Amino acid sequence: MKFVKYVLFAVPAVIAFGCKQHEKDTSAEAPKRTVFFDKTGMDTTVKPGDNFFLYASGSWMKNTKIPPSETGWGSFYVLFDDNEKNLHTILQDAAKQDNKAGSNEQKVADLYTSGMDTVAIEKLGYEPVKPLLEKINAVKDYKDLLKLSADSYRDGDGYLLGFYVSPDDRISTKNIAHFDQAGLNLPNRDYYFNTDAASVKIRAEYVKYISRLFVLTGTDTATANKKAAAILKLETEIAKSHLTPTELRDPVKNYNKFVVADLQKQMPDIDLKEVFSHLGLKADTVLVGQPGYFKSLDNLLKTQPIAVWKDKLAFTALSNAASYLSKSFRTASFDFNGKILNGQKQPRDRWKTVTDNVDGGLGELLGQLYVEKYFTPEAKSRMLGLVNNLIAVYKDRIEKLDWMSAETKKHALEKLAAFTKKIGYPDKWKKYDDVEISKDAYYANMVSVGKHNYKEMIEKVGKPVDKTRWGMTPPTVNAYYNPTFNEIVFPAGILQFPFFDKDADDAINYGAIGAVIGHEMTHGFDDQGRQYDKDGNLKDWWTKEDASKFKAKAQVMINQYNQFTVLNTLHVNGSLTQGENLADIGGVAIAYQAFKNTPEGKSDKKIDGFTPDQRFFLSYAQVWRVKSTDETMRMRISVDPHSPEMYRVNGPLSNTPAFYQAFGIKQGDKMYREEKDRVKVW
Repeated sequence: MKFVKYVLFAVPAVIAFGCKQHEKDTSAEAPKRTVFFDKTGMDTTVKPGDNFFLYASGSWMKNTKIPPSETGWGSFYVLFDDNEKNLHTILQDAAKQDNKAGSNEQKVADLYTSGMDTVAIEKLGYEPVKPLLEKINAVKDYKDLLKLSADSYRDGDGYLLGFYVSPDDRISTKNIAHFDQAGLNLPNRDYYFNTDAASVKIRAEYVKYISRLFVLTGTDTATANKKAAAILKLETEIAKSHLTPTELRDPVKNYNKFVVADLQKQMPDIDLKEVFSHLGLKADTVLVGQPGYFKSLDNLLKTQPIAVWKDKLAFTALSNAASYLSKSFRTASFDFNGKILNGQKQPRDRWKTVTDNVDGGLGELLGQLYVEKYFTPEAKSRMLGLVNNLIAVYKDRIEKLDWMSAETKKHALEKLAAFTKKIGYPDKWKKYDDVEISKDAYYANMVSVGKHNYKEMIEKVGKPVDKTRWGMTPPTVNAYYNPTFNEIVFPAGILQFPFFDKDADDAINYGAIGAVIGHEMTHGFDDQGRQYDKDGNLKDWWTKEDASKFKAKAQVMINQYNQFTVLNTLHVNGSLTQGENLADIGGVAIAYQAFKNTPEGKSDKKIDGFTPDQRFFLSYAQVWRVKSTDETMRMRISVDPHSPEMYRVNGPLSNTPAFYQAFGIKQGDKMYREEKDRVKVW
């Protein structure tokens, strides 16, 4: 399922009870932390006003080596790694027990055990995916191809149709079937057309990867190479119809509701009645994100050779399944997706990959065991207090805005007051009763999870939206805002040091998790989120004049971020990253004002040689100390709506007056901006 949400951090691909509270297992409790700021990681040879990111973390950046199995390293990665170890402990302990069939422990333990049984997996080779390959081979024409593409969604994969079910953006209480652009195996359309040396190399390696998977299934090298070249050519044609990542940011442009009969007229050769039948979909009205893609697909299905379409589906099936197959397939996938696209030097430990798959597949079963052992009611209560403090500050800031009319302010305040706050874990857990898990069938287990997810999804069409649902698992080291739910969500995984510690001083907590809270709240009012009302409906509640003022202010910020460079020549895409940049700038401003309402915020008492204000900004900066491989950074610039971490620090702070005062930033310093040039939206 595709959730429409705006997350705090895009980590590259690596991450039953009601209201009853659980008592924490005290045996798992870590020693009480007394140091909350890393002075050794600073580089005080750098002036704070020249590059605050390096001032706060320059020595750490110089001395830190990215582990060979990772695409980057830093605060998020370290906490993610620690959480993986905790989940691993839970899974290992569960695997040693005699678990009751069908219990939470049995399902998560046996899924983990099946993934770790590499001997059994090796014996099977690619046998598990052969039935699907045989179905693809039996396809005779594009009509059969569409039927197979629709059928495949039932098993958790799905091809060409971009099908999912989620709330109707304009009627957020009702679920509706969505269809989005699909059909590409490289990260986005630009990878097919960019002419720089790195992009040319990636396409060449992609062809090698496609060929390699065919060879592993018995195809001779010459034939495999021809198939691979034809697949790249076909995907390049498909890519021409795709919208860019920046274009996908416009929720109005990507909201296109059709009566099915009218949609059929736009794609006459895609038999929607037949497709819907194979999807198990009953609907008179659907949403289509990018109609141009489906018009193009309608043409390409007829004009491109069916043999190439079949080869494309066969390759996609093998690539999707590779991580669950024998070592030769896993290695081929890693050599392209890990090494070439992300700069990983070696695969992650097997236990980490399998643990992540259990969390991804049975997340709310494993999540129940996780919060019982590692998350306290006290942490949830303290976090709720912080959230409420920041909401009060946000309310005050909206009321005092000098550029917004009273009419628009009224709606903004209503939306803020309507925020749903989700902290730690769901009050109502998902059930996985129909998921069948055995100790010796890893691929089949993951298919069972996929079937469950599809069944759960398809049953929602036309039904009321359950806004108690979560879009992340409890151990996730991240946070998000979901506009159709109008909610801010903070999983238990992120509510740990360096983001949050109940024993830390307020400067540390407000500079870290406080800014995270403010960030997610501001997503409700960024370039996308502001277009949704208090009930989560895509509805324009702005006066025309206020909307124009907002866009003008956002454009100043876009222009700023367009000037930031990465890897010497690549520029940050200010339009693609504008929502996250607005959230970063707003998050810092709101968290700082809330901090100033605390006793520490009102004092001048130094800790570790720094004033409270300085500790606030240093805490914020050290949360974002992340080092990425060049390959990962190159990909992020193309696809990630988040700016690189250096600019998630220097960008917001260069627009924050209190930062100038705290560190004596003056004209001539590299981060200095004239007051008239600083961004102030929220």
